[in-house]
Amino acid sequence: MSTRVRDAILPFALAEVAVHGFSDAGLKAAAEKAGVNSAELKAAFPNGGASLVEAFSHWADERMAERMREDRSERTRERVAHAVKTRLDVLAPSKDVARRAAAFLALPQNAPLAASLMMRSVDLMWRAAGDRSSDFSYYTKRALLGGVYGTTLIHWLSDSSEGHADTWAFLDSRIDNVMQIEKFRGQAREWVAKLPHLLGIFGSGGRS
Repeated sequence: MSTRVRDAILPFALAEVAVHGFSDAGLKAAAEKAGVNSAELKAAFPNGGASLVEAFSHWADERMAERMREDRSERTRERVAHAVKTRLDVLAPSKDVARRAAAFLALPQNAPLAASLMMRSVDLMWRAAGDRSSDFSYYTKRALLGGVYGTTLIHWLSDSSEGHADTWAFLDSRIDNVMQIEKFRGQAREWVAKLPHLLGIFGSGGRS
């Protein structure tokens, strides 16, 4: 039931952010408009404003994943860049709310929540781009994309260019950093494939 209540309150709560920020007061006002009682509100948003930021981030993740199902790009680089762009496009109608959420998460006491939400977002971006890795590259990929997404988000929040053109140019210049792990994996596979041949050369050299 808490998920249903959360979904019912969320649009009202986001409308209150401009006045109340991410706070209990904003949630209370939203609950009244949604016809939700205090017990249901507490169950849906147990940590008050922090739970609201979390719900907003999860909502953006889910919308991004839905839209990415239509992506037909063949190259991993294009799919990853599209996932980043799609999530920001989802946030665009609520840019001021996103800006306030970023400020909320930048507070020292909210660092664990910020890290958790970032990890969830970049994990879903990679999965939406078709990644199913479970080896050593899993965390490296997500750490690299987290850095790119975080800096692109900051750029986007202050971008007033037509259609956020400056942000997309910024993203395009940074996305290659994320793809370095794919390049390294390819080189590693080639090296491993050549290993038996190299061992044979060394073995032959040792016998001569």
